[in-house]
Amino acid sequence: MPGVTTFAGRSHVVIDIGGMPIRLLTGDSEFIELLHARYAGFAHSSRDSRFDFEIDLAPPGRISPDPELYVRRDSGKWRFDRGDFHAEWDPAASRGRIRQTANPYSIDSVLRIVHSLLLAKQGGFLLHAASAVRNGRAFLFTGVSGAGKTTISSLAPPDVALLTDEISYVVKQDARYFAFGTPFTGELARVGENIRAPIEEVFLLAKGPENRIEPVDAAVAARALLGNILFFAEDSELVNALFQTACEFVSRVPIRRLTFVPDAAVWELIR
Repeated sequence: MPGVTTFAGRSHVVIDIGGMPIRLLTGDSEFIELLHARYAGFAHSSRDSRFDFEIDLAPPGRISPDPELYVRRDSGKWRFDRGDFHAEWDPAASRGRIRQTANPYSIDSVLRIVHSLLLAKQGGFLLHAASAVRNGRAFLFTGVSGAGKTTISSLAPPDVALLTDEISYVVKQDARYFAFGTPFTGELARVGENIRAPIEEVFLLAKGPENRIEPVDAAVAARALLGNILFFAEDSELVNALFQTACEFVSRVPIRRLTFVPDAAVWELIR
């Protein structure tokens, strides 16, 4: 594990997901070591970051009075509240503050919220989907819980690089869509590889008696995509932007239905 370094007199780690480095600072060096381990492959000690978040560690117990998640914007600043954390973020100042207990799960949630907001403004999104790279191209596998995201990830052959089995990171760059690896894990509890690749295809997953791929019309594809995009804010401007992004994505990236038997042979269809 890398040694803990300091920045502005505080222990820190930079978590770089999707090419967006975010520095987390706290006076607790042991917690920073925990974050280095949790985000292995995405954590480093570089002083370069796009945003800085100060973490105030609190004793175990409820931080926010409401267990539900609330994400609100007021005068350009964001506030995130859930029972286990309270966070404030000023994007214009590139700074924020988080109050939470000493566990990495709250940080996971805050990072997902921040990235979802950033991506919404940039024509990208977080998608409840597994994703993997084969032959230099990314394939995404989305569906409701139980559709088979973890299963198809666990069946991937050795020539496949897993980006995530849970939350896919989609970025638009130069009129193309790319998938980036993420440290956000599902049932496999396996951090994705920190690489990117152009998205070749998105599959709507369903388990069935045989392996087959079928076309999906644009309206069905758009509804499925929108139903699996992760977005947490009550913000009409960004919700509208995400709707436009989903429509454009469906017009540019093939989306088909993949029915499969839980067997490694399904990967013979994915090349």
